[in-house]
Amino acid sequence: MNIPVLQPVNLKSEAFLNTVKDLKPDLFIVVAFRMLPEVLWSLPHLGTINLHASLLPDYRGAAPINWAIINGETTTGVTTFFIRKDIDTGPVILSKSIDILPEDSAGSLHDHLMLLGANIVIDSLNIILDSSFVAIPQGKGSIKMAPKLQHETGRIDLSKTTSEVINLIRGLSPFPGAWLPSKLGEIKILAAHVEESRLDFKDKSYLSDNKTFIYLSTGDHYISLDKIQIPGKKPIDVKSYLNGNKADNWF
Repeated sequence: MNIPVLQPVNLKSEAFLNTVKDLKPDLFIVVAFRMLPEVLWSLPHLGTINLHASLLPDYRGAAPINWAIINGETTTGVTTFFIRKDIDTGPVILSKSIDILPEDSAGSLHDHLMLLGANIVIDSLNIILDSSFVAIPQGKGSIKMAPKLQHETGRIDLSKTTSEVINLIRGLSPFPGAWLPSKLGEIKILAAHVEESRLDFKDKSYLSDNKTFIYLSTGDHYISLDKIQIPGKKPIDVKSYLNGNKADNWF
């Protein structure tokens, strides 16, 4: 399309900033990018807008999709806002909500929000160009934050409730993946569901016929594993894994 693409190593470099200034930009749109220095985002006369995957001020931070699912939210959305010095705090242009379905993972919710976000960016541009438009200041904030995911975030604590364990698995699937320590290393649990049956674990934390199922005992019930990833291997459904392996080797 003959559109120039700039890929600066340093966003504050004089050569890069001069190139941008020569373009005489009216507006910047930022989506899923690192923080911009003020010397850059303050250049366009209409400002710099950011698309964020939450209903601000809830879930400010680097991982809003993941934390919304981990925390058991049933609704989230996307927000466009003008960038200011403090992260994710600028005045709001537009927001749209979407339901989080019980079967949603971070991956599927990301894809739903991606389509919603593309449309809201276009709508936001049309709104900004309206001479009567006034951005809405955000509220004072929320205790619901979305910090960067750490490795330890993904450790599954089976003493927690079934819903908490399932939400962690959903919120970290397909990446980076919730995990369990085992004799084989850290096994990623990429999908699981609540097992409604009453089971006798005989004081063990797991139950398996080593053919078709692996059940884990939680703080209040049980979960059945659907999709896993053994260290160094590709993701696989549990039944296929048990065709040539045993869950007894895990614990």
